Amino acid sequence: MTSVLYDAPGPRAKRRNLLFSVLFFVLLALLLWWVWQTMDEKGQLEWSLWKPFTTSEAWTTYLLPGLADTLKAAALSMVIALPLGAVLGIARMSDHRWVRIPAGAVVEFFRAIPVLLLMLFANEFYVRSTGIPSDERPLYAVVTGLVLYNASVLAEIVRAGILSLPKGQSEAAMAIGLRKGQTMSSILLPQAVTAMLPAIVSQLVVIVKDTALGGVMLGFTELLNTRSTLAANYANVIPSFIVVAVIFIVLNFILTSFASWLERRLRRSKRSTGAVLGADKVDDVNAAEVGGTYGTGAGGTI
Repeated sequence: MTSVLYDAPGPRAKRRNLLFSVLFFVLLALLLWWVWQTMDEKGQLEWSLWKPFTTSEAWTTYLLPGLADTLKAAALSMVIALPLGAVLGIARMSDHRWVRIPAGAVVEFFRAIPVLLLMLFANEFYVRSTGIPSDERPLYAVVTGLVLYNASVLAEIVRAGILSLPKGQSEAAMAIGLRKGQTMSSILLPQAVTAMLPAIVSQLVVIVKDTALGGVMLGFTELLNTRSTLAANYANVIPSFIVVAVIFIVLNFILTSFASWLERRLRRSKRSTGAVLGADKVDDVNAAEVGGTYGTGAGGTI
């Protein structure tokens, strides 16, 4: 079947695509076999290295507390960064220069600095200028760095999502007398959410993964940091890395699956019935609206 974007492949193209697919899966199988053989030769598949993960001690003492701290830092960062990014993104589109220019400077500044550097700066600030306890300071530094960086990125996502809408949406709102704030909150933002959702979810996945930077540099007791303690106690470095990687994959898969479900639900709720009204039906609808609006009053018909 021919599409607007591409021509349907012919018999030769189908055979070529099938050959490439088979070749890819063969190479992938060989790679997995090589990895398996290498780990087996190095003794990384011995049961003694994987046995700790079948006991509750490894999970309740190391992995689950680390996962809880990872989720805590990610959740706090998401809750703060999402509305802050939306505010900055809308502020960058303001008609007032005293709003637009400072918002743009903030976004460009924090978007240009690596998130790890922001965490380190935040940690030093909390050490020298606040009385936050040392055991809570890494969490504050990680959340601060993630919020400053990701809010700037989300601001650009929001701005791009709003600008992607047809210009007629804003013009129609102006034609019926809506102010710019009303147009943004009632017309543009609700429509842009669906378009922005995939990019927003991708950034939320980045937030979850970037919590590991705090564990490496600041001693934050997130999942990857507690993994190192577990590996030191059980001498199973490679298996512990594999288990933690699987946990991150499952966590991010749940997040993206929920976002995909939410996006489909939003699209269905905004989808029209597709019914086309004829001229007689339009006249009937207009007559009914006029009669319902002006035909009756407090004292009867007008």
